[in-house]
Amino acid sequence: MFSLWSGRWLIHHRARAHTTPPLQRVCGWGDVSRCRLPRYGLCMSRKRQRLQLDERRDQLLDIGLELFTDSPYESVSIDDIAATAGVSKGLLYHYFGGKRAFYVACVRRAADHMLEAVRPDPDLPPSVRAWTGLNAYLDYVHARSKVFTGLLQGGPGVDAEVVTVLAETRLRFAEQLLEGTGVAPSRPVFRFVARTYVGAVEAASLAWLQDPELSRSAVVYTMLSALVTIMRAAAELDPEAGFQIDERLEALLASTQTGLLPS
Repeated sequence: MFSLWSGRWLIHHRARAHTTPPLQRVCGWGDVSRCRLPRYGLCMSRKRQRLQLDERRDQLLDIGLELFTDSPYESVSIDDIAATAGVSKGLLYHYFGGKRAFYVACVRRAADHMLEAVRPDPDLPPSVRAWTGLNAYLDYVHARSKVFTGLLQGGPGVDAEVVTVLAETRLRFAEQLLEGTGVAPSRPVFRFVARTYVGAVEAASLAWLQDPELSRSAVVYTMLSALVTIMRAAAELDPEAGFQIDERLEALLASTQTGLLPS
C-alpha cells in the first residue's frame, strides 16, 4: 500500500466515475472528444487556459498520489491513472516513461512537500526554529498519516528507487535542521547527530500515530529534549562549531514539561 504526508489530494479514485476528471475540468468542456493536444491528447480549451508544462505534470502527480495512497501499487494501472486524470496513456508515458517511474515521482513530490512544510524560517531565533519545525512536521504527519505510515513501514511498491528517495529526504531534512540551529551541515559530528535525530523523530511520529494515548505534547517535549541532549554532545566533540543551546529553547522545554507533569 502506498500510503508521506493538510488535507486530501485532488480527487478520490473511487469517485472518478461520478466526477469530471480534473484535467477535463481545465478545459471547461463536457465532451472530452472536443479537447485536443497534438500527439498527446491533453485537454485544453483557449490559449489562456493552457496549463504550463510543470503544472500539468504536478497535477498528474497529485492525482497519482491519491490513487497510490488508497490502493496497493499493484492494483493501480496506467489505465486507472489516465482515466482518473482524463488524459491519454500516451501523455503519462511521455511525462514519466511508465508506471514505476510515475510512482517514484509521486513519492518524490510528497517528500518535497514535507520538506517545504518544515523548512525553518530564517528570521526566527534558532530555538524557535526547532520548536516550530517539529510542530510543522507533526502537523504534516498527522494530515498525511496513511502516506507517512505506509512509506516508513514498507509494503508493496516500495523498492530501491523509493528507498533512495527516502534516504535523500532524510539527508535534506537533517541539513535543514542544522541550518536552523546555525551549524554548518559540513561538520561531520553534527551531520551524524542530525541524521540520527531525524530517524528518532520518524520513529516517534509513527508511535504517536499508532498510540492514541500518547499526547502530542509528550512527543514534542521528548523530541526537543533529545535534540538538546545530542546537540550538546556534538558540541563537546566539536567545540570549534561554536554551537550553544539557546536559553529560549530551554524555556520552551520547561514550559512544555510543566504542562505534562501531574498536578
